[in-house]
Amino acid sequence: MSQRTADLLISILASVVSLLLSWPYWRDFEYWPESPLAWTLYFAVGFVLAVYVFQVFIGSLRELFEHEAGHELDEER
Repeated sequence: MSQRTADLLISILASVVSLLLSWPYWRDFEYWPESPLAWTLYFAVGFVLAVYVFQVFIGSLRELFEHEAGHELDEER
């Protein structure tokens, strides 16, 4: 499995968990809109954005760790 595939799977899994945590059932449907279509679009767009944000976060975190690992190697020399 390539690194990009692993990042995508982790991002999707994290987004699913986020979606489940924000589901209106857990909040007694307080924020349930009148239009089911609006609610579906809200969750669909939010899910896509969450996947993107998680991918950017994971990529930035990996780059940070790679930079730090390279910095430690320079100090040892």
